[in-house]
Amino acid sequence: MSTRSNTINAANLLAGEARMDFDVISRWVPEGAHVLDLGCGDGRLLAKLHADKNVTGYGVELHDDNVHACVQKGLNVLQQDLESGLTWFEDKSFDVAILSLTLQAVHKTEEMIREITRVGKTCIISVPNFGHWPHRWAVLKGRMPVSKTLPYEWYNTPNVRVLTLLDFVSIADDVGCRVLDQVVLREDREVKFLPNLRGDLAVFKLESR
Repeated sequence: MSTRSNTINAANLLAGEARMDFDVISRWVPEGAHVLDLGCGDGRLLAKLHADKNVTGYGVELHDDNVHACVQKGLNVLQQDLESGLTWFEDKSFDVAILSLTLQAVHKTEEMIREITRVGKTCIISVPNFGHWPHRWAVLKGRMPVSKTLPYEWYNTPNVRVLTLLDFVSIADDVGCRVLDQVVLREDREVKFLPNLRGDLAVFKLESR
């Protein structure tokens, strides 16, 4: 089966049905932490953190259907556009602020990273890796890549940025952040050898310097 025929299944992964970054995020969130989940989607990560780590906190989501799904799960959710900033939250008002597979869909990338590290004592950001070798191979063949972590065609993608793992580390440094830890994944396995080439998703833990 070709990569492009897997688009619907990949969209389900990004909707939260088989998100391989959720376990890493849960591992890094302390028991009982006060958490902010930005771009929380249908609330599956926040619900998992409630169940696994007894967290308190909020999700922030724009789309009506996702907000309704969060409410049905009993989650605290604010309907806001992340592009407008996080000015309604005070500095370091959350133990952990999370942005999972959302950064690539944000126009104001630098501002978003600055804001999440402002409101969170520790921040966790997961991103798809455009440097994964099948993505590079697709571009060499003259096509934009479609995969589990980039499951859209060029004409209907919500993603406005493409980045590699090295790009993320670079921009984090540029905006005054320190990367504390990172886990690079390919499907459900951690990748340590040549991660920027062999991994398709990365999870970063960072803080402001």
